[in-house]
Amino acid sequence: MKKYAVIILLLLLAGTSAFAGSGRARDYGIEIGVLKPGKLNAITDVGGVLVGHTTLVSGENIRTGVTAILPCAGNIYQMKVPAAIHIGNGFGKLAGYSQVKELGNIETPIILTNTLSVPAASDALITYTLNMTGNENVRSVNPLVGETNDSWLNDIRGRHVREEHVLSAIRNAKGGKVREGNVGAGTGTVCFGYKGGIGTSSRKLPASLGGYTVGVLVQSNFGGVLQINGVPIGEELGKYSFRDDLLNAADGSCMIVVVTDAPLCARNLERLAKRAMMGLAKTGGIASNGSGDYVIALSAAAENFIPHADEGSLYASTVLRNDDISALFLAVIEATEEAIVNSLFAAETLSGRDGHVVEALPVPQVLEIMKKYNKINK
Repeated sequence: MKKYAVIILLLLLAGTSAFAGSGRARDYGIEIGVLKPGKLNAITDVGGVLVGHTTLVSGENIRTGVTAILPCAGNIYQMKVPAAIHIGNGFGKLAGYSQVKELGNIETPIILTNTLSVPAASDALITYTLNMTGNENVRSVNPLVGETNDSWLNDIRGRHVREEHVLSAIRNAKGGKVREGNVGAGTGTVCFGYKGGIGTSSRKLPASLGGYTVGVLVQSNFGGVLQINGVPIGEELGKYSFRDDLLNAADGSCMIVVVTDAPLCARNLERLAKRAMMGLAKTGGIASNGSGDYVIALSAAAENFIPHADEGSLYASTVLRNDDISALFLAVIEATEEAIVNSLFAAETLSGRDGHVVEALPVPQVLEIMKKYNKINK
């Protein structure tokens, strides 16, 4: 286990430098959508949201990790968060789905990792919850863990993610800038035949529309025919699913986590989650047969947190009217699209299991194509 501890320590000390990509889409003048992003253009633009990563890179075959998303600091089990889950395509292993569907809330951080590490991550979330002060009498925990399959680059059968890696991702979760690309749960992923990874984006509504923020984080690992801001990048580069034997499938998965400070109930959070799949579609993703595409949406509006135990049988909440939610739909579509694009821009070429190599998106060529279509502002 010492080798993992060294890997984690080096990555934490290095910050983003270990896997820093060449920049984000907006750094090159690619402005997706009509709504403005938040200050950081990240899921952490929603107040209180924390994100942490543990990245495992060892030898020639281990390329995986863990990403933790916390809707707030403190004991989430005791103050549960309104939530919903939408299944775009169910070829996946999302632990905790049925209770979220039934009760409309989450009670643990959200963990993203690889397919065969979902049980280990679930066990770690149980440990985390049971050990929190105030949870001494807890007898049931609904850990929420999503995944994508990183087995092209990672020795997934080795099940290298351990409890301490998940707990480390939770402990180092913070607000502010979010690391993207080959980091955490995105370390070994592939997207549109290029190196995928973690990506994030946000949208801030104007005051006239409520002033709410919507933040999105993705773990991109899927295929299709890549488009960026409406430009047919995959076709122009001659690299897309079903074109040749190297890309003869679009399978993979995409985990999408949506957080907003708008006071939404579980029913409207599910409606919001459904729209995130439209953002995936705008990038050219097709939610193929073997792709597990899930959207977890939650409201971080503190006034609507749900107390686990209370003296009374009723609790009060404030809920946004249906008539005022459409701008949030647009926000989540745009932020999801841009988060996926950012995951590609941030990722770097990576070699892994059995000598497999996945090249990074060729950004200079992409920018030339964007200019050709007059879809770049630089």
